Amino acid sequence: GQFEKFIAKEGQRLIGWRDVPTTEDGLGKAVLASMPMIRQCFIARGDNCVDQDAFERKLIVIRKQTQNPLAALAEKQGLPEITHLYMPSFSSRTVVYKGLLLANQVGSFYDDLRDPDCTSALGLVHQRFSTNTFPSWKLAHPYRFIAHNGEINTVRGNVNWMNARRRTMESPLLGADLDKLWPIIPHGQSDTACLDNALELLLMGGYSLAHAMMMLIPEAWAGNPLMDPARRAFYEYHAALMEPWDGPAAVAFTDGRQIGATLDRNGLRPARFTITKGDIVCMASESGVLPFAE
Repeated sequence: GQFEKFIAKEGQRLIGWRDVPTTEDGLGKAVLASMPMIRQCFIARGDNCVDQDAFERKLIVIRKQTQNPLAALAEKQGLPEITHLYMPSFSSRTVVYKGLLLANQVGSFYDDLRDPDCTSALGLVHQRFSTNTFPSWKLAHPYRFIAHNGEINTVRGNVNWMNARRRTMESPLLGADLDKLWPIIPHGQSDTACLDNALELLLMGGYSLAHAMMMLIPEAWAGNPLMDPARRAFYEYHAALMEPWDGPAAVAFTDGRQIGATLDRNGLRPARFTITKGDIVCMASESGVLPFAE
C-alpha cells in the first residue's frame, strides 16, 4: 500500500503486478523455509519525466521512500517481517534476479532465465560465498550496479563522510527529491551495498558510470611519476570532492548500457585480463581461469 502510494505521489502510473515463476527443485529445507514471496511491479513513466534518465531518478526516489522507513514502521506496528522487504532492482534498464542459491541454481530457479524470449544486451553474474555474514535471501547479492570480490575497509568513514555532506549537497537534476533519499546509505548493509548506494547517488546526479567509479575508487595517483598529467589532475580535483573507498577490491559494474571493471588502489585483489582475436575480454583473479589458446 505504501509503495503504491509513493508511485502515485511521485507522478508515475502503476500498470500491475506479476508473480515471478520459479522452480524449487533441489533447494534445501532451510532455504525454502525462509524463501520470500517474489513479485515484479510494472510502472509507466509519468508526464513529469522528460526522458528515461528522469524516470530512473523518480524510480529511485520511490524505492528509497518505500524501503527506508520500514524498520521504524515495523517497530511501530509490531510487524518485524516487513523489514525483510527488499527491492533488488527497480529500474527501466536492469533487472536483478537474486536468491539464496548455489551458482548453478539461479537459472534453474527462475523460469524467466530459461525463457527464449528473455534476451539482454549484457549480463553481470555474481556469486558470493558468505564469510563474515550469515547467508539470507535478503543479503544474497544486494547490489544494483556492482559485483565485488574483496572488501572495503574504509566503509565506516566513507558512510560518515556521506552523511556529513547532507546539508551541503544539492543537485539541479534532483532538486527537492534529494531530501527524500536519506539515508542514502541505510544502516546494517554490507560494505559492497554501501559502495553501491554511493555510486547510485553519483549516477543520479548526472555523472557517467566510468566517471563515478573513478571518483569512488581512484588509482594511486599522488606518487606515480608515470601517470599522464591530465589524468593526475582529474584524480587530484576529485580528491577534494570524495574520499576514496579503499580496501582489497576487484569491482565489476554495469548500468545496463555499459559494463566495466576496476581494481583497488593498491592492487591487493589482483585481476588479469586477456583479449582474444575474437574480441572476447576475459578478466579474472588470475590467468588461466578459462582455457584460451596461448
